[in-house]
Amino acid sequence: MRTFFILALLVGALTLGKVYFFPKPDTKTPGGSPVGVSGKGETKGKSGDKAPTIPVEIYLARTEKLTNVLAVSGTVLPNEIVELKAEVSGRLMQLNAKEGAYVNKGELIAKINDEELKAQLIKLGYLEKRAKDVEARQKRLLAVEGISREEYDIAESNVNTARADKELLMTQLAKTEIRAPFSGKLGLRAISQGAFLTPGTLVTTLVQTNPVKIDFSVPEKYASQIRVGSPVRFTADGLGASLTAQVTAISPLIDESLRTMKVRAYTSNPTGRLVPGMFVRLDVPLGNNQTIQIPTQAIVPVLKGKKVYIVREGKAQETFIKTGIRNDQQVQVMEGLAPGDSVIISSIMSLKNGASVKVKKG
Repeated sequence: MRTFFILALLVGALTLGKVYFFPKPDTKTPGGSPVGVSGKGETKGKSGDKAPTIPVEIYLARTEKLTNVLAVSGTVLPNEIVELKAEVSGRLMQLNAKEGAYVNKGELIAKINDEELKAQLIKLGYLEKRAKDVEARQKRLLAVEGISREEYDIAESNVNTARADKELLMTQLAKTEIRAPFSGKLGLRAISQGAFLTPGTLVTTLVQTNPVKIDFSVPEKYASQIRVGSPVRFTADGLGASLTAQVTAISPLIDESLRTMKVRAYTSNPTGRLVPGMFVRLDVPLGNNQTIQIPTQAIVPVLKGKKVYIVREGKAQETFIKTGIRNDQQVQVMEGLAPGDSVIISSIMSLKNGASVKVKKG
């Protein structure tokens, strides 16, 4: 009996606890409308709400004349440059190489001691005269059959040998004079007067800087668009306004490692402002064509390449494009757009594919 009484008390306590701590929630408001857990008469969310319409500005794609210009870098080179070196041994007796001075073609730059060679030339002159006298006597004797033909041939050979030795020595004498092979400016001297020179000793350099060459390289995909005679604009630090050069030569080979082609242009340099070795920036024209161009701000870089948004029936539609030449304001579109497409150029970062848009007027 006592046990039954205790069980009854436990069951009653559990029942009261459930009613007190876990009351049954009402499923309706006093007016009878269903409510959420909060009991405030509102649903958890409004799944039917629409995303806001984004106001945008557009640019109508159209074909325009485009002057394709390739920006490259190049180097100024002298029209001619040569190292003036000694060709014979001897002491340097005269040095007219004033550093930086302008010299004319054929002007004497340096003179090597030639006294010994002159003495040898005098000696060879006597030997040649003697050989000629002997040859003349032998010729008279041969005419009367006083000697054999073989003896006369020896005398004639001696004359030819003496003449050849004399000409060789005269050539050596000419090499004691170092003259300018063309007009230009002298570089820094590498030797002093009185020094003993041997063949190959550098005396100075001679540089012709008017006109000058400009060498540059273009990617192989543009190789077929470069033409001899085409003008190119270029600038360099300190020059101020841009200058013009003319393409004069194109390499017939593509550099296999760099995949580029070398091009050479010439320009006049009367004031000497263009110094060999100077770095220049060039704009190389590649021709004119009709192509679609759009403002640069319309383009969105993505992992797959580049895309733009165009307006289709009030929606933003993403379109992937392939671009070409660009400048600060415009980009050439080679694939992906057609004339008449409405390209969105504002609120780009707020857009996603399919977003509702409204074109601003004006």
